[in-house]
Amino acid sequence: MKIIGLVGLPGSGKGEASRVARQQGLTVLVMGDVIRQEADRMGLDATDGNLGRIGSALREKEGPEAVARRVLERAVASGEDTVVVDGLRSREEADYFATHAQQFHLVEICAPAEERLRWLQTRGRPDDPGRSRAGTGRDQDEKIISSCAEPDGLAAAALEQRECREMGWGMSQAIEAASLKLINDGSLEEFRENFRRLLDILAQDCNDQ
Repeated sequence: MKIIGLVGLPGSGKGEASRVARQQGLTVLVMGDVIRQEADRMGLDATDGNLGRIGSALREKEGPEAVARRVLERAVASGEDTVVVDGLRSREEADYFATHAQQFHLVEICAPAEERLRWLQTRGRPDDPGRSRAGTGRDQDEKIISSCAEPDGLAAAALEQRECREMGWGMSQAIEAASLKLINDGSLEEFRENFRRLLDILAQDCNDQ
């Protein structure tokens, strides 16, 4: 099996890269989905705070490769030759995939902080910075508590807190382990095209080895 891993800070463009990979016919597995499914199993809302606590508890209980182990099981079960894994958060996870895959390529996706905050503000996922539950029930409406026009507001603070947590899991070491880097500082279509080209290169590399 060949695995193409994506690593990057929140809002850098990993999700968009995953959409491009799916459009190219590749299977994409999102590491955060493991945590979101665990939250659902526990009957908890998929807020940033809940997901962070679950992710930390899972790694503490089962080791730093806990999420990667589950994702690899799904990758093997897919029967695909090449799988894209979105959202590595530690060097241990990168090493785990490198050890268990025939080929492993780790791609860092990076973008300016202000752009990452703006993208997260408009994405609309309940665990994104700047979004909070209005009430305690699962069906309560979400409300925006800070706008991207307020870079020093709650959203920016929430993003910083999330980055610190992920750095605590080993994100910086995972980024250092990346052999490829894709800078997302232009238009959305430019980023999509650049990632398509990178996938073509990696696919050819996989076929040649």
